[in-house]
Amino acid sequence: MSTSSSPQLTSAAATALASPLGIEALPGYAKSLLRIKVPVIVTLAAKKQPVGRIVELGPGSIIQFDKSCEEMLQMHVNDHVIAEGEAVKVGDKFGIRLTSLVVPGERFKPVRRVP
Repeated sequence: MSTSSSPQLTSAAATALASPLGIEALPGYAKSLLRIKVPVIVTLAAKKQPVGRIVELGPGSIIQFDKSCEEMLQMHVNDHVIAEGEAVKVGDKFGIRLTSLVVPGERFKPVRRVP
């Protein structure tokens, strides 16, 4: 299991955000934003390899990753990790069962006093 240092939503907070009543309370212009399609990327593992190794790859080649099979997968939207979960089989397709939502850390800009 991965140890993420990002703040995570509690199940109660996630339920409140996901509730249809929360969406219904949004103004019309905000609701229209919910129809915009964005790429959703689930990362199984990542690794940097020298170009020389890449050009040697062929059918049957195996690339070993440092990530354990037991670690959570990450779901990215717009290059931001928004959730973690585990791989599941959905019919003959691959899916992800979300186990936690990751909320962005608060962003504060330091305020300096003018001397």
